[in-house]
Amino acid sequence: MIRSRVRLTVATVVERNKSYLMVEEIDAGNTVINQPAGHVEAGEDMLQAAIRETYEETGWHVKPDGFLGFSQHFIMETGVTYYRANFSAKPIQQDLKAKIDSDIVRAMWLSFEEIEARQQFLRNPMVLMAIKRQRQNTIFPLELFMNHL
Repeated sequence: MIRSRVRLTVATVVERNKSYLMVEEIDAGNTVINQPAGHVEAGEDMLQAAIRETYEETGWHVKPDGFLGFSQHFIMETGVTYYRANFSAKPIQQDLKAKIDSDIVRAMWLSFEEIEARQQFLRNPMVLMAIKRQRQNTIFPLELFMNHL
């Protein structure tokens, strides 16, 4: 029996001119497409984690403007359950000199149609779900998050 583990992650849906900020990244030796996303570090605020991960993976400074909800994904092979906090954010400015995480192949802007056409390459089902929620304007206020750090 595989022992279950839990991971808290964040992802950021960033839209500009009807395109979404995405990354090609290496996951278990495969190149996959994802939003800027990653793990929340111990003691870290989820909003700050989303801002940090977006910058580390793309070089873009962003401003979160809404919460798209939580999603969950279980991977049987590893026994890991991922809980993902999905945020909507506005792009502010790209830092062309930013040092990008080593597992990121490239950052790119893709239309919704381009993302849908690449579904088989998405890291997991949570990627498209978060974009659909943003497109449907299913966005909750950031005031939902109360920090006691």
